[in-house]
Amino acid sequence: MSFQTTETIQRLWETFLQEQVAGLPPEQRGAISSQFEQRFSELLGKSAGDSDSGFFDLLGMGPQGNVGFDKIAYPYVTPDFDDAVVPSQLHAAAELYFIYQHERMKIFEVVETLLRLFRLGKMRIQRGPGARGLYLLEKWKPLRYTRNDRMIAYRRAFNYGSAQPPAGAVVNRNFHRQIVGFMVAVGQYFRDLLIGEVIRGGQLIDQRPFGSVGTIQRIGLDLRYALDRSTYGNIFALAMETGHYLIQVLKLLDAPDIKKAFDANTKWDVVEIVSNRYLGGVAEPSQRAKMAESGRRVLQFVADNDFKTAVDPILFQNVVRPMGAHAEAWIAAYRMTPEGRGFPGVTPALQSVLGVPQAA
Repeated sequence: MSFQTTETIQRLWETFLQEQVAGLPPEQRGAISSQFEQRFSELLGKSAGDSDSGFFDLLGMGPQGNVGFDKIAYPYVTPDFDDAVVPSQLHAAAELYFIYQHERMKIFEVVETLLRLFRLGKMRIQRGPGARGLYLLEKWKPLRYTRNDRMIAYRRAFNYGSAQPPAGAVVNRNFHRQIVGFMVAVGQYFRDLLIGEVIRGGQLIDQRPFGSVGTIQRIGLDLRYALDRSTYGNIFALAMETGHYLIQVLKLLDAPDIKKAFDANTKWDVVEIVSNRYLGGVAEPSQRAKMAESGRRVLQFVADNDFKTAVDPILFQNVVRPMGAHAEAWIAAYRMTPEGRGFPGVTPALQSVLGVPQAA
C-alpha cells in the first residue's frame, strides 16, 4: 500500500474513532478505545506490505522503475525492542535474587559450619537424619559453584557485593536503583488509587486510578532489559543448581537431631544460633526472608509481563493488584536492613529514579 494511501487511512481512522467513541456510553469508552488502538496498530503493519519491494521501489530498481513518493509503500517499522528478551534468563534472575537474600542470611555459611563441626566431632549427632545428610553433603559435594562463583553472579546480575567481575562481562549496575524504583512505583500506584477511592465523588472516578501506569511500565521495561543483557552465561545453570541445593540444605537444617544439638525449635533457630556462636552475629533473617519472597515474585511478574503501552488501565490495575502487597512488604522489609535505613521514602525515591530534580 502506497504512502499516500496509508496517510489517508490514518486521517480517516482518527475521524472514525472519534465518531464511534462519542456514541458509546461513558463506561464502555475505555475498553473500546484500547481495542481500537490495537486494531489500528495491526492495520498499520498490514498496510506496509513487503518492506523489500518498497526499498527497491525507492531506489528505482523495482518492476515499475522510477516512481514517485506517493506510490512507494509506507515504511512501517515494527517496534520489537521491548520483546527482545530471553524469558528463561529473567526467571533465572528472579531465582538468583531469592538465593542472594538467603546468602545474606548466611544459610550457606551455616551449612559449611555444621559440616566442619560434624567433621571435627564438635556437634553431638551421629546416626540421625541430620548426620546422614551432612555425611552425604561432605561425600558428594553437590554444589559445584563455590562462594566466589556465586558472588561473581550476584555482581553481574545485581551489582551486589564486592567481587571483581570478569573482564568484559556486563554488570547490571542500575539493578538496585531500578528494583527500588519499581517497588515504589507500584506502591505509589496503589496508594494513589486508594486515595481516589476514598475521595471519589463522580460516577466513574472508581474506574480512573490516580497512579501512573506509564511509570510502572517504563521502570519495568528498563528492569527487564538490564537483567536480560547481564544474565547470560552460567547464570541460569548456577541459579538452578544452587536453588535445588538450597532446598535440600533448608530441609537438612530442619532435621530433628540437628535442632536437638542446638536446643532449637525450628531451622531458623539453628541458623540464628550458629550465626551468633560461630559467624559473628545473625544477619536480619526476618527482613531478608520477606525481601526474598516478595522480590522473587515481583521479578517473576516483570519477566512475564510485556508492559504494552496501549493496555487498558482497568485491566492493568487488576493484573498488577497482587504485586501491590508484595511491593509494600518488600519496601517495609528493605527499610529495616542496613542498606535500606537511608531510604528517603516512596515519593523521593520515585522522583530519583525518574530523574526529577529534588527541591532544595
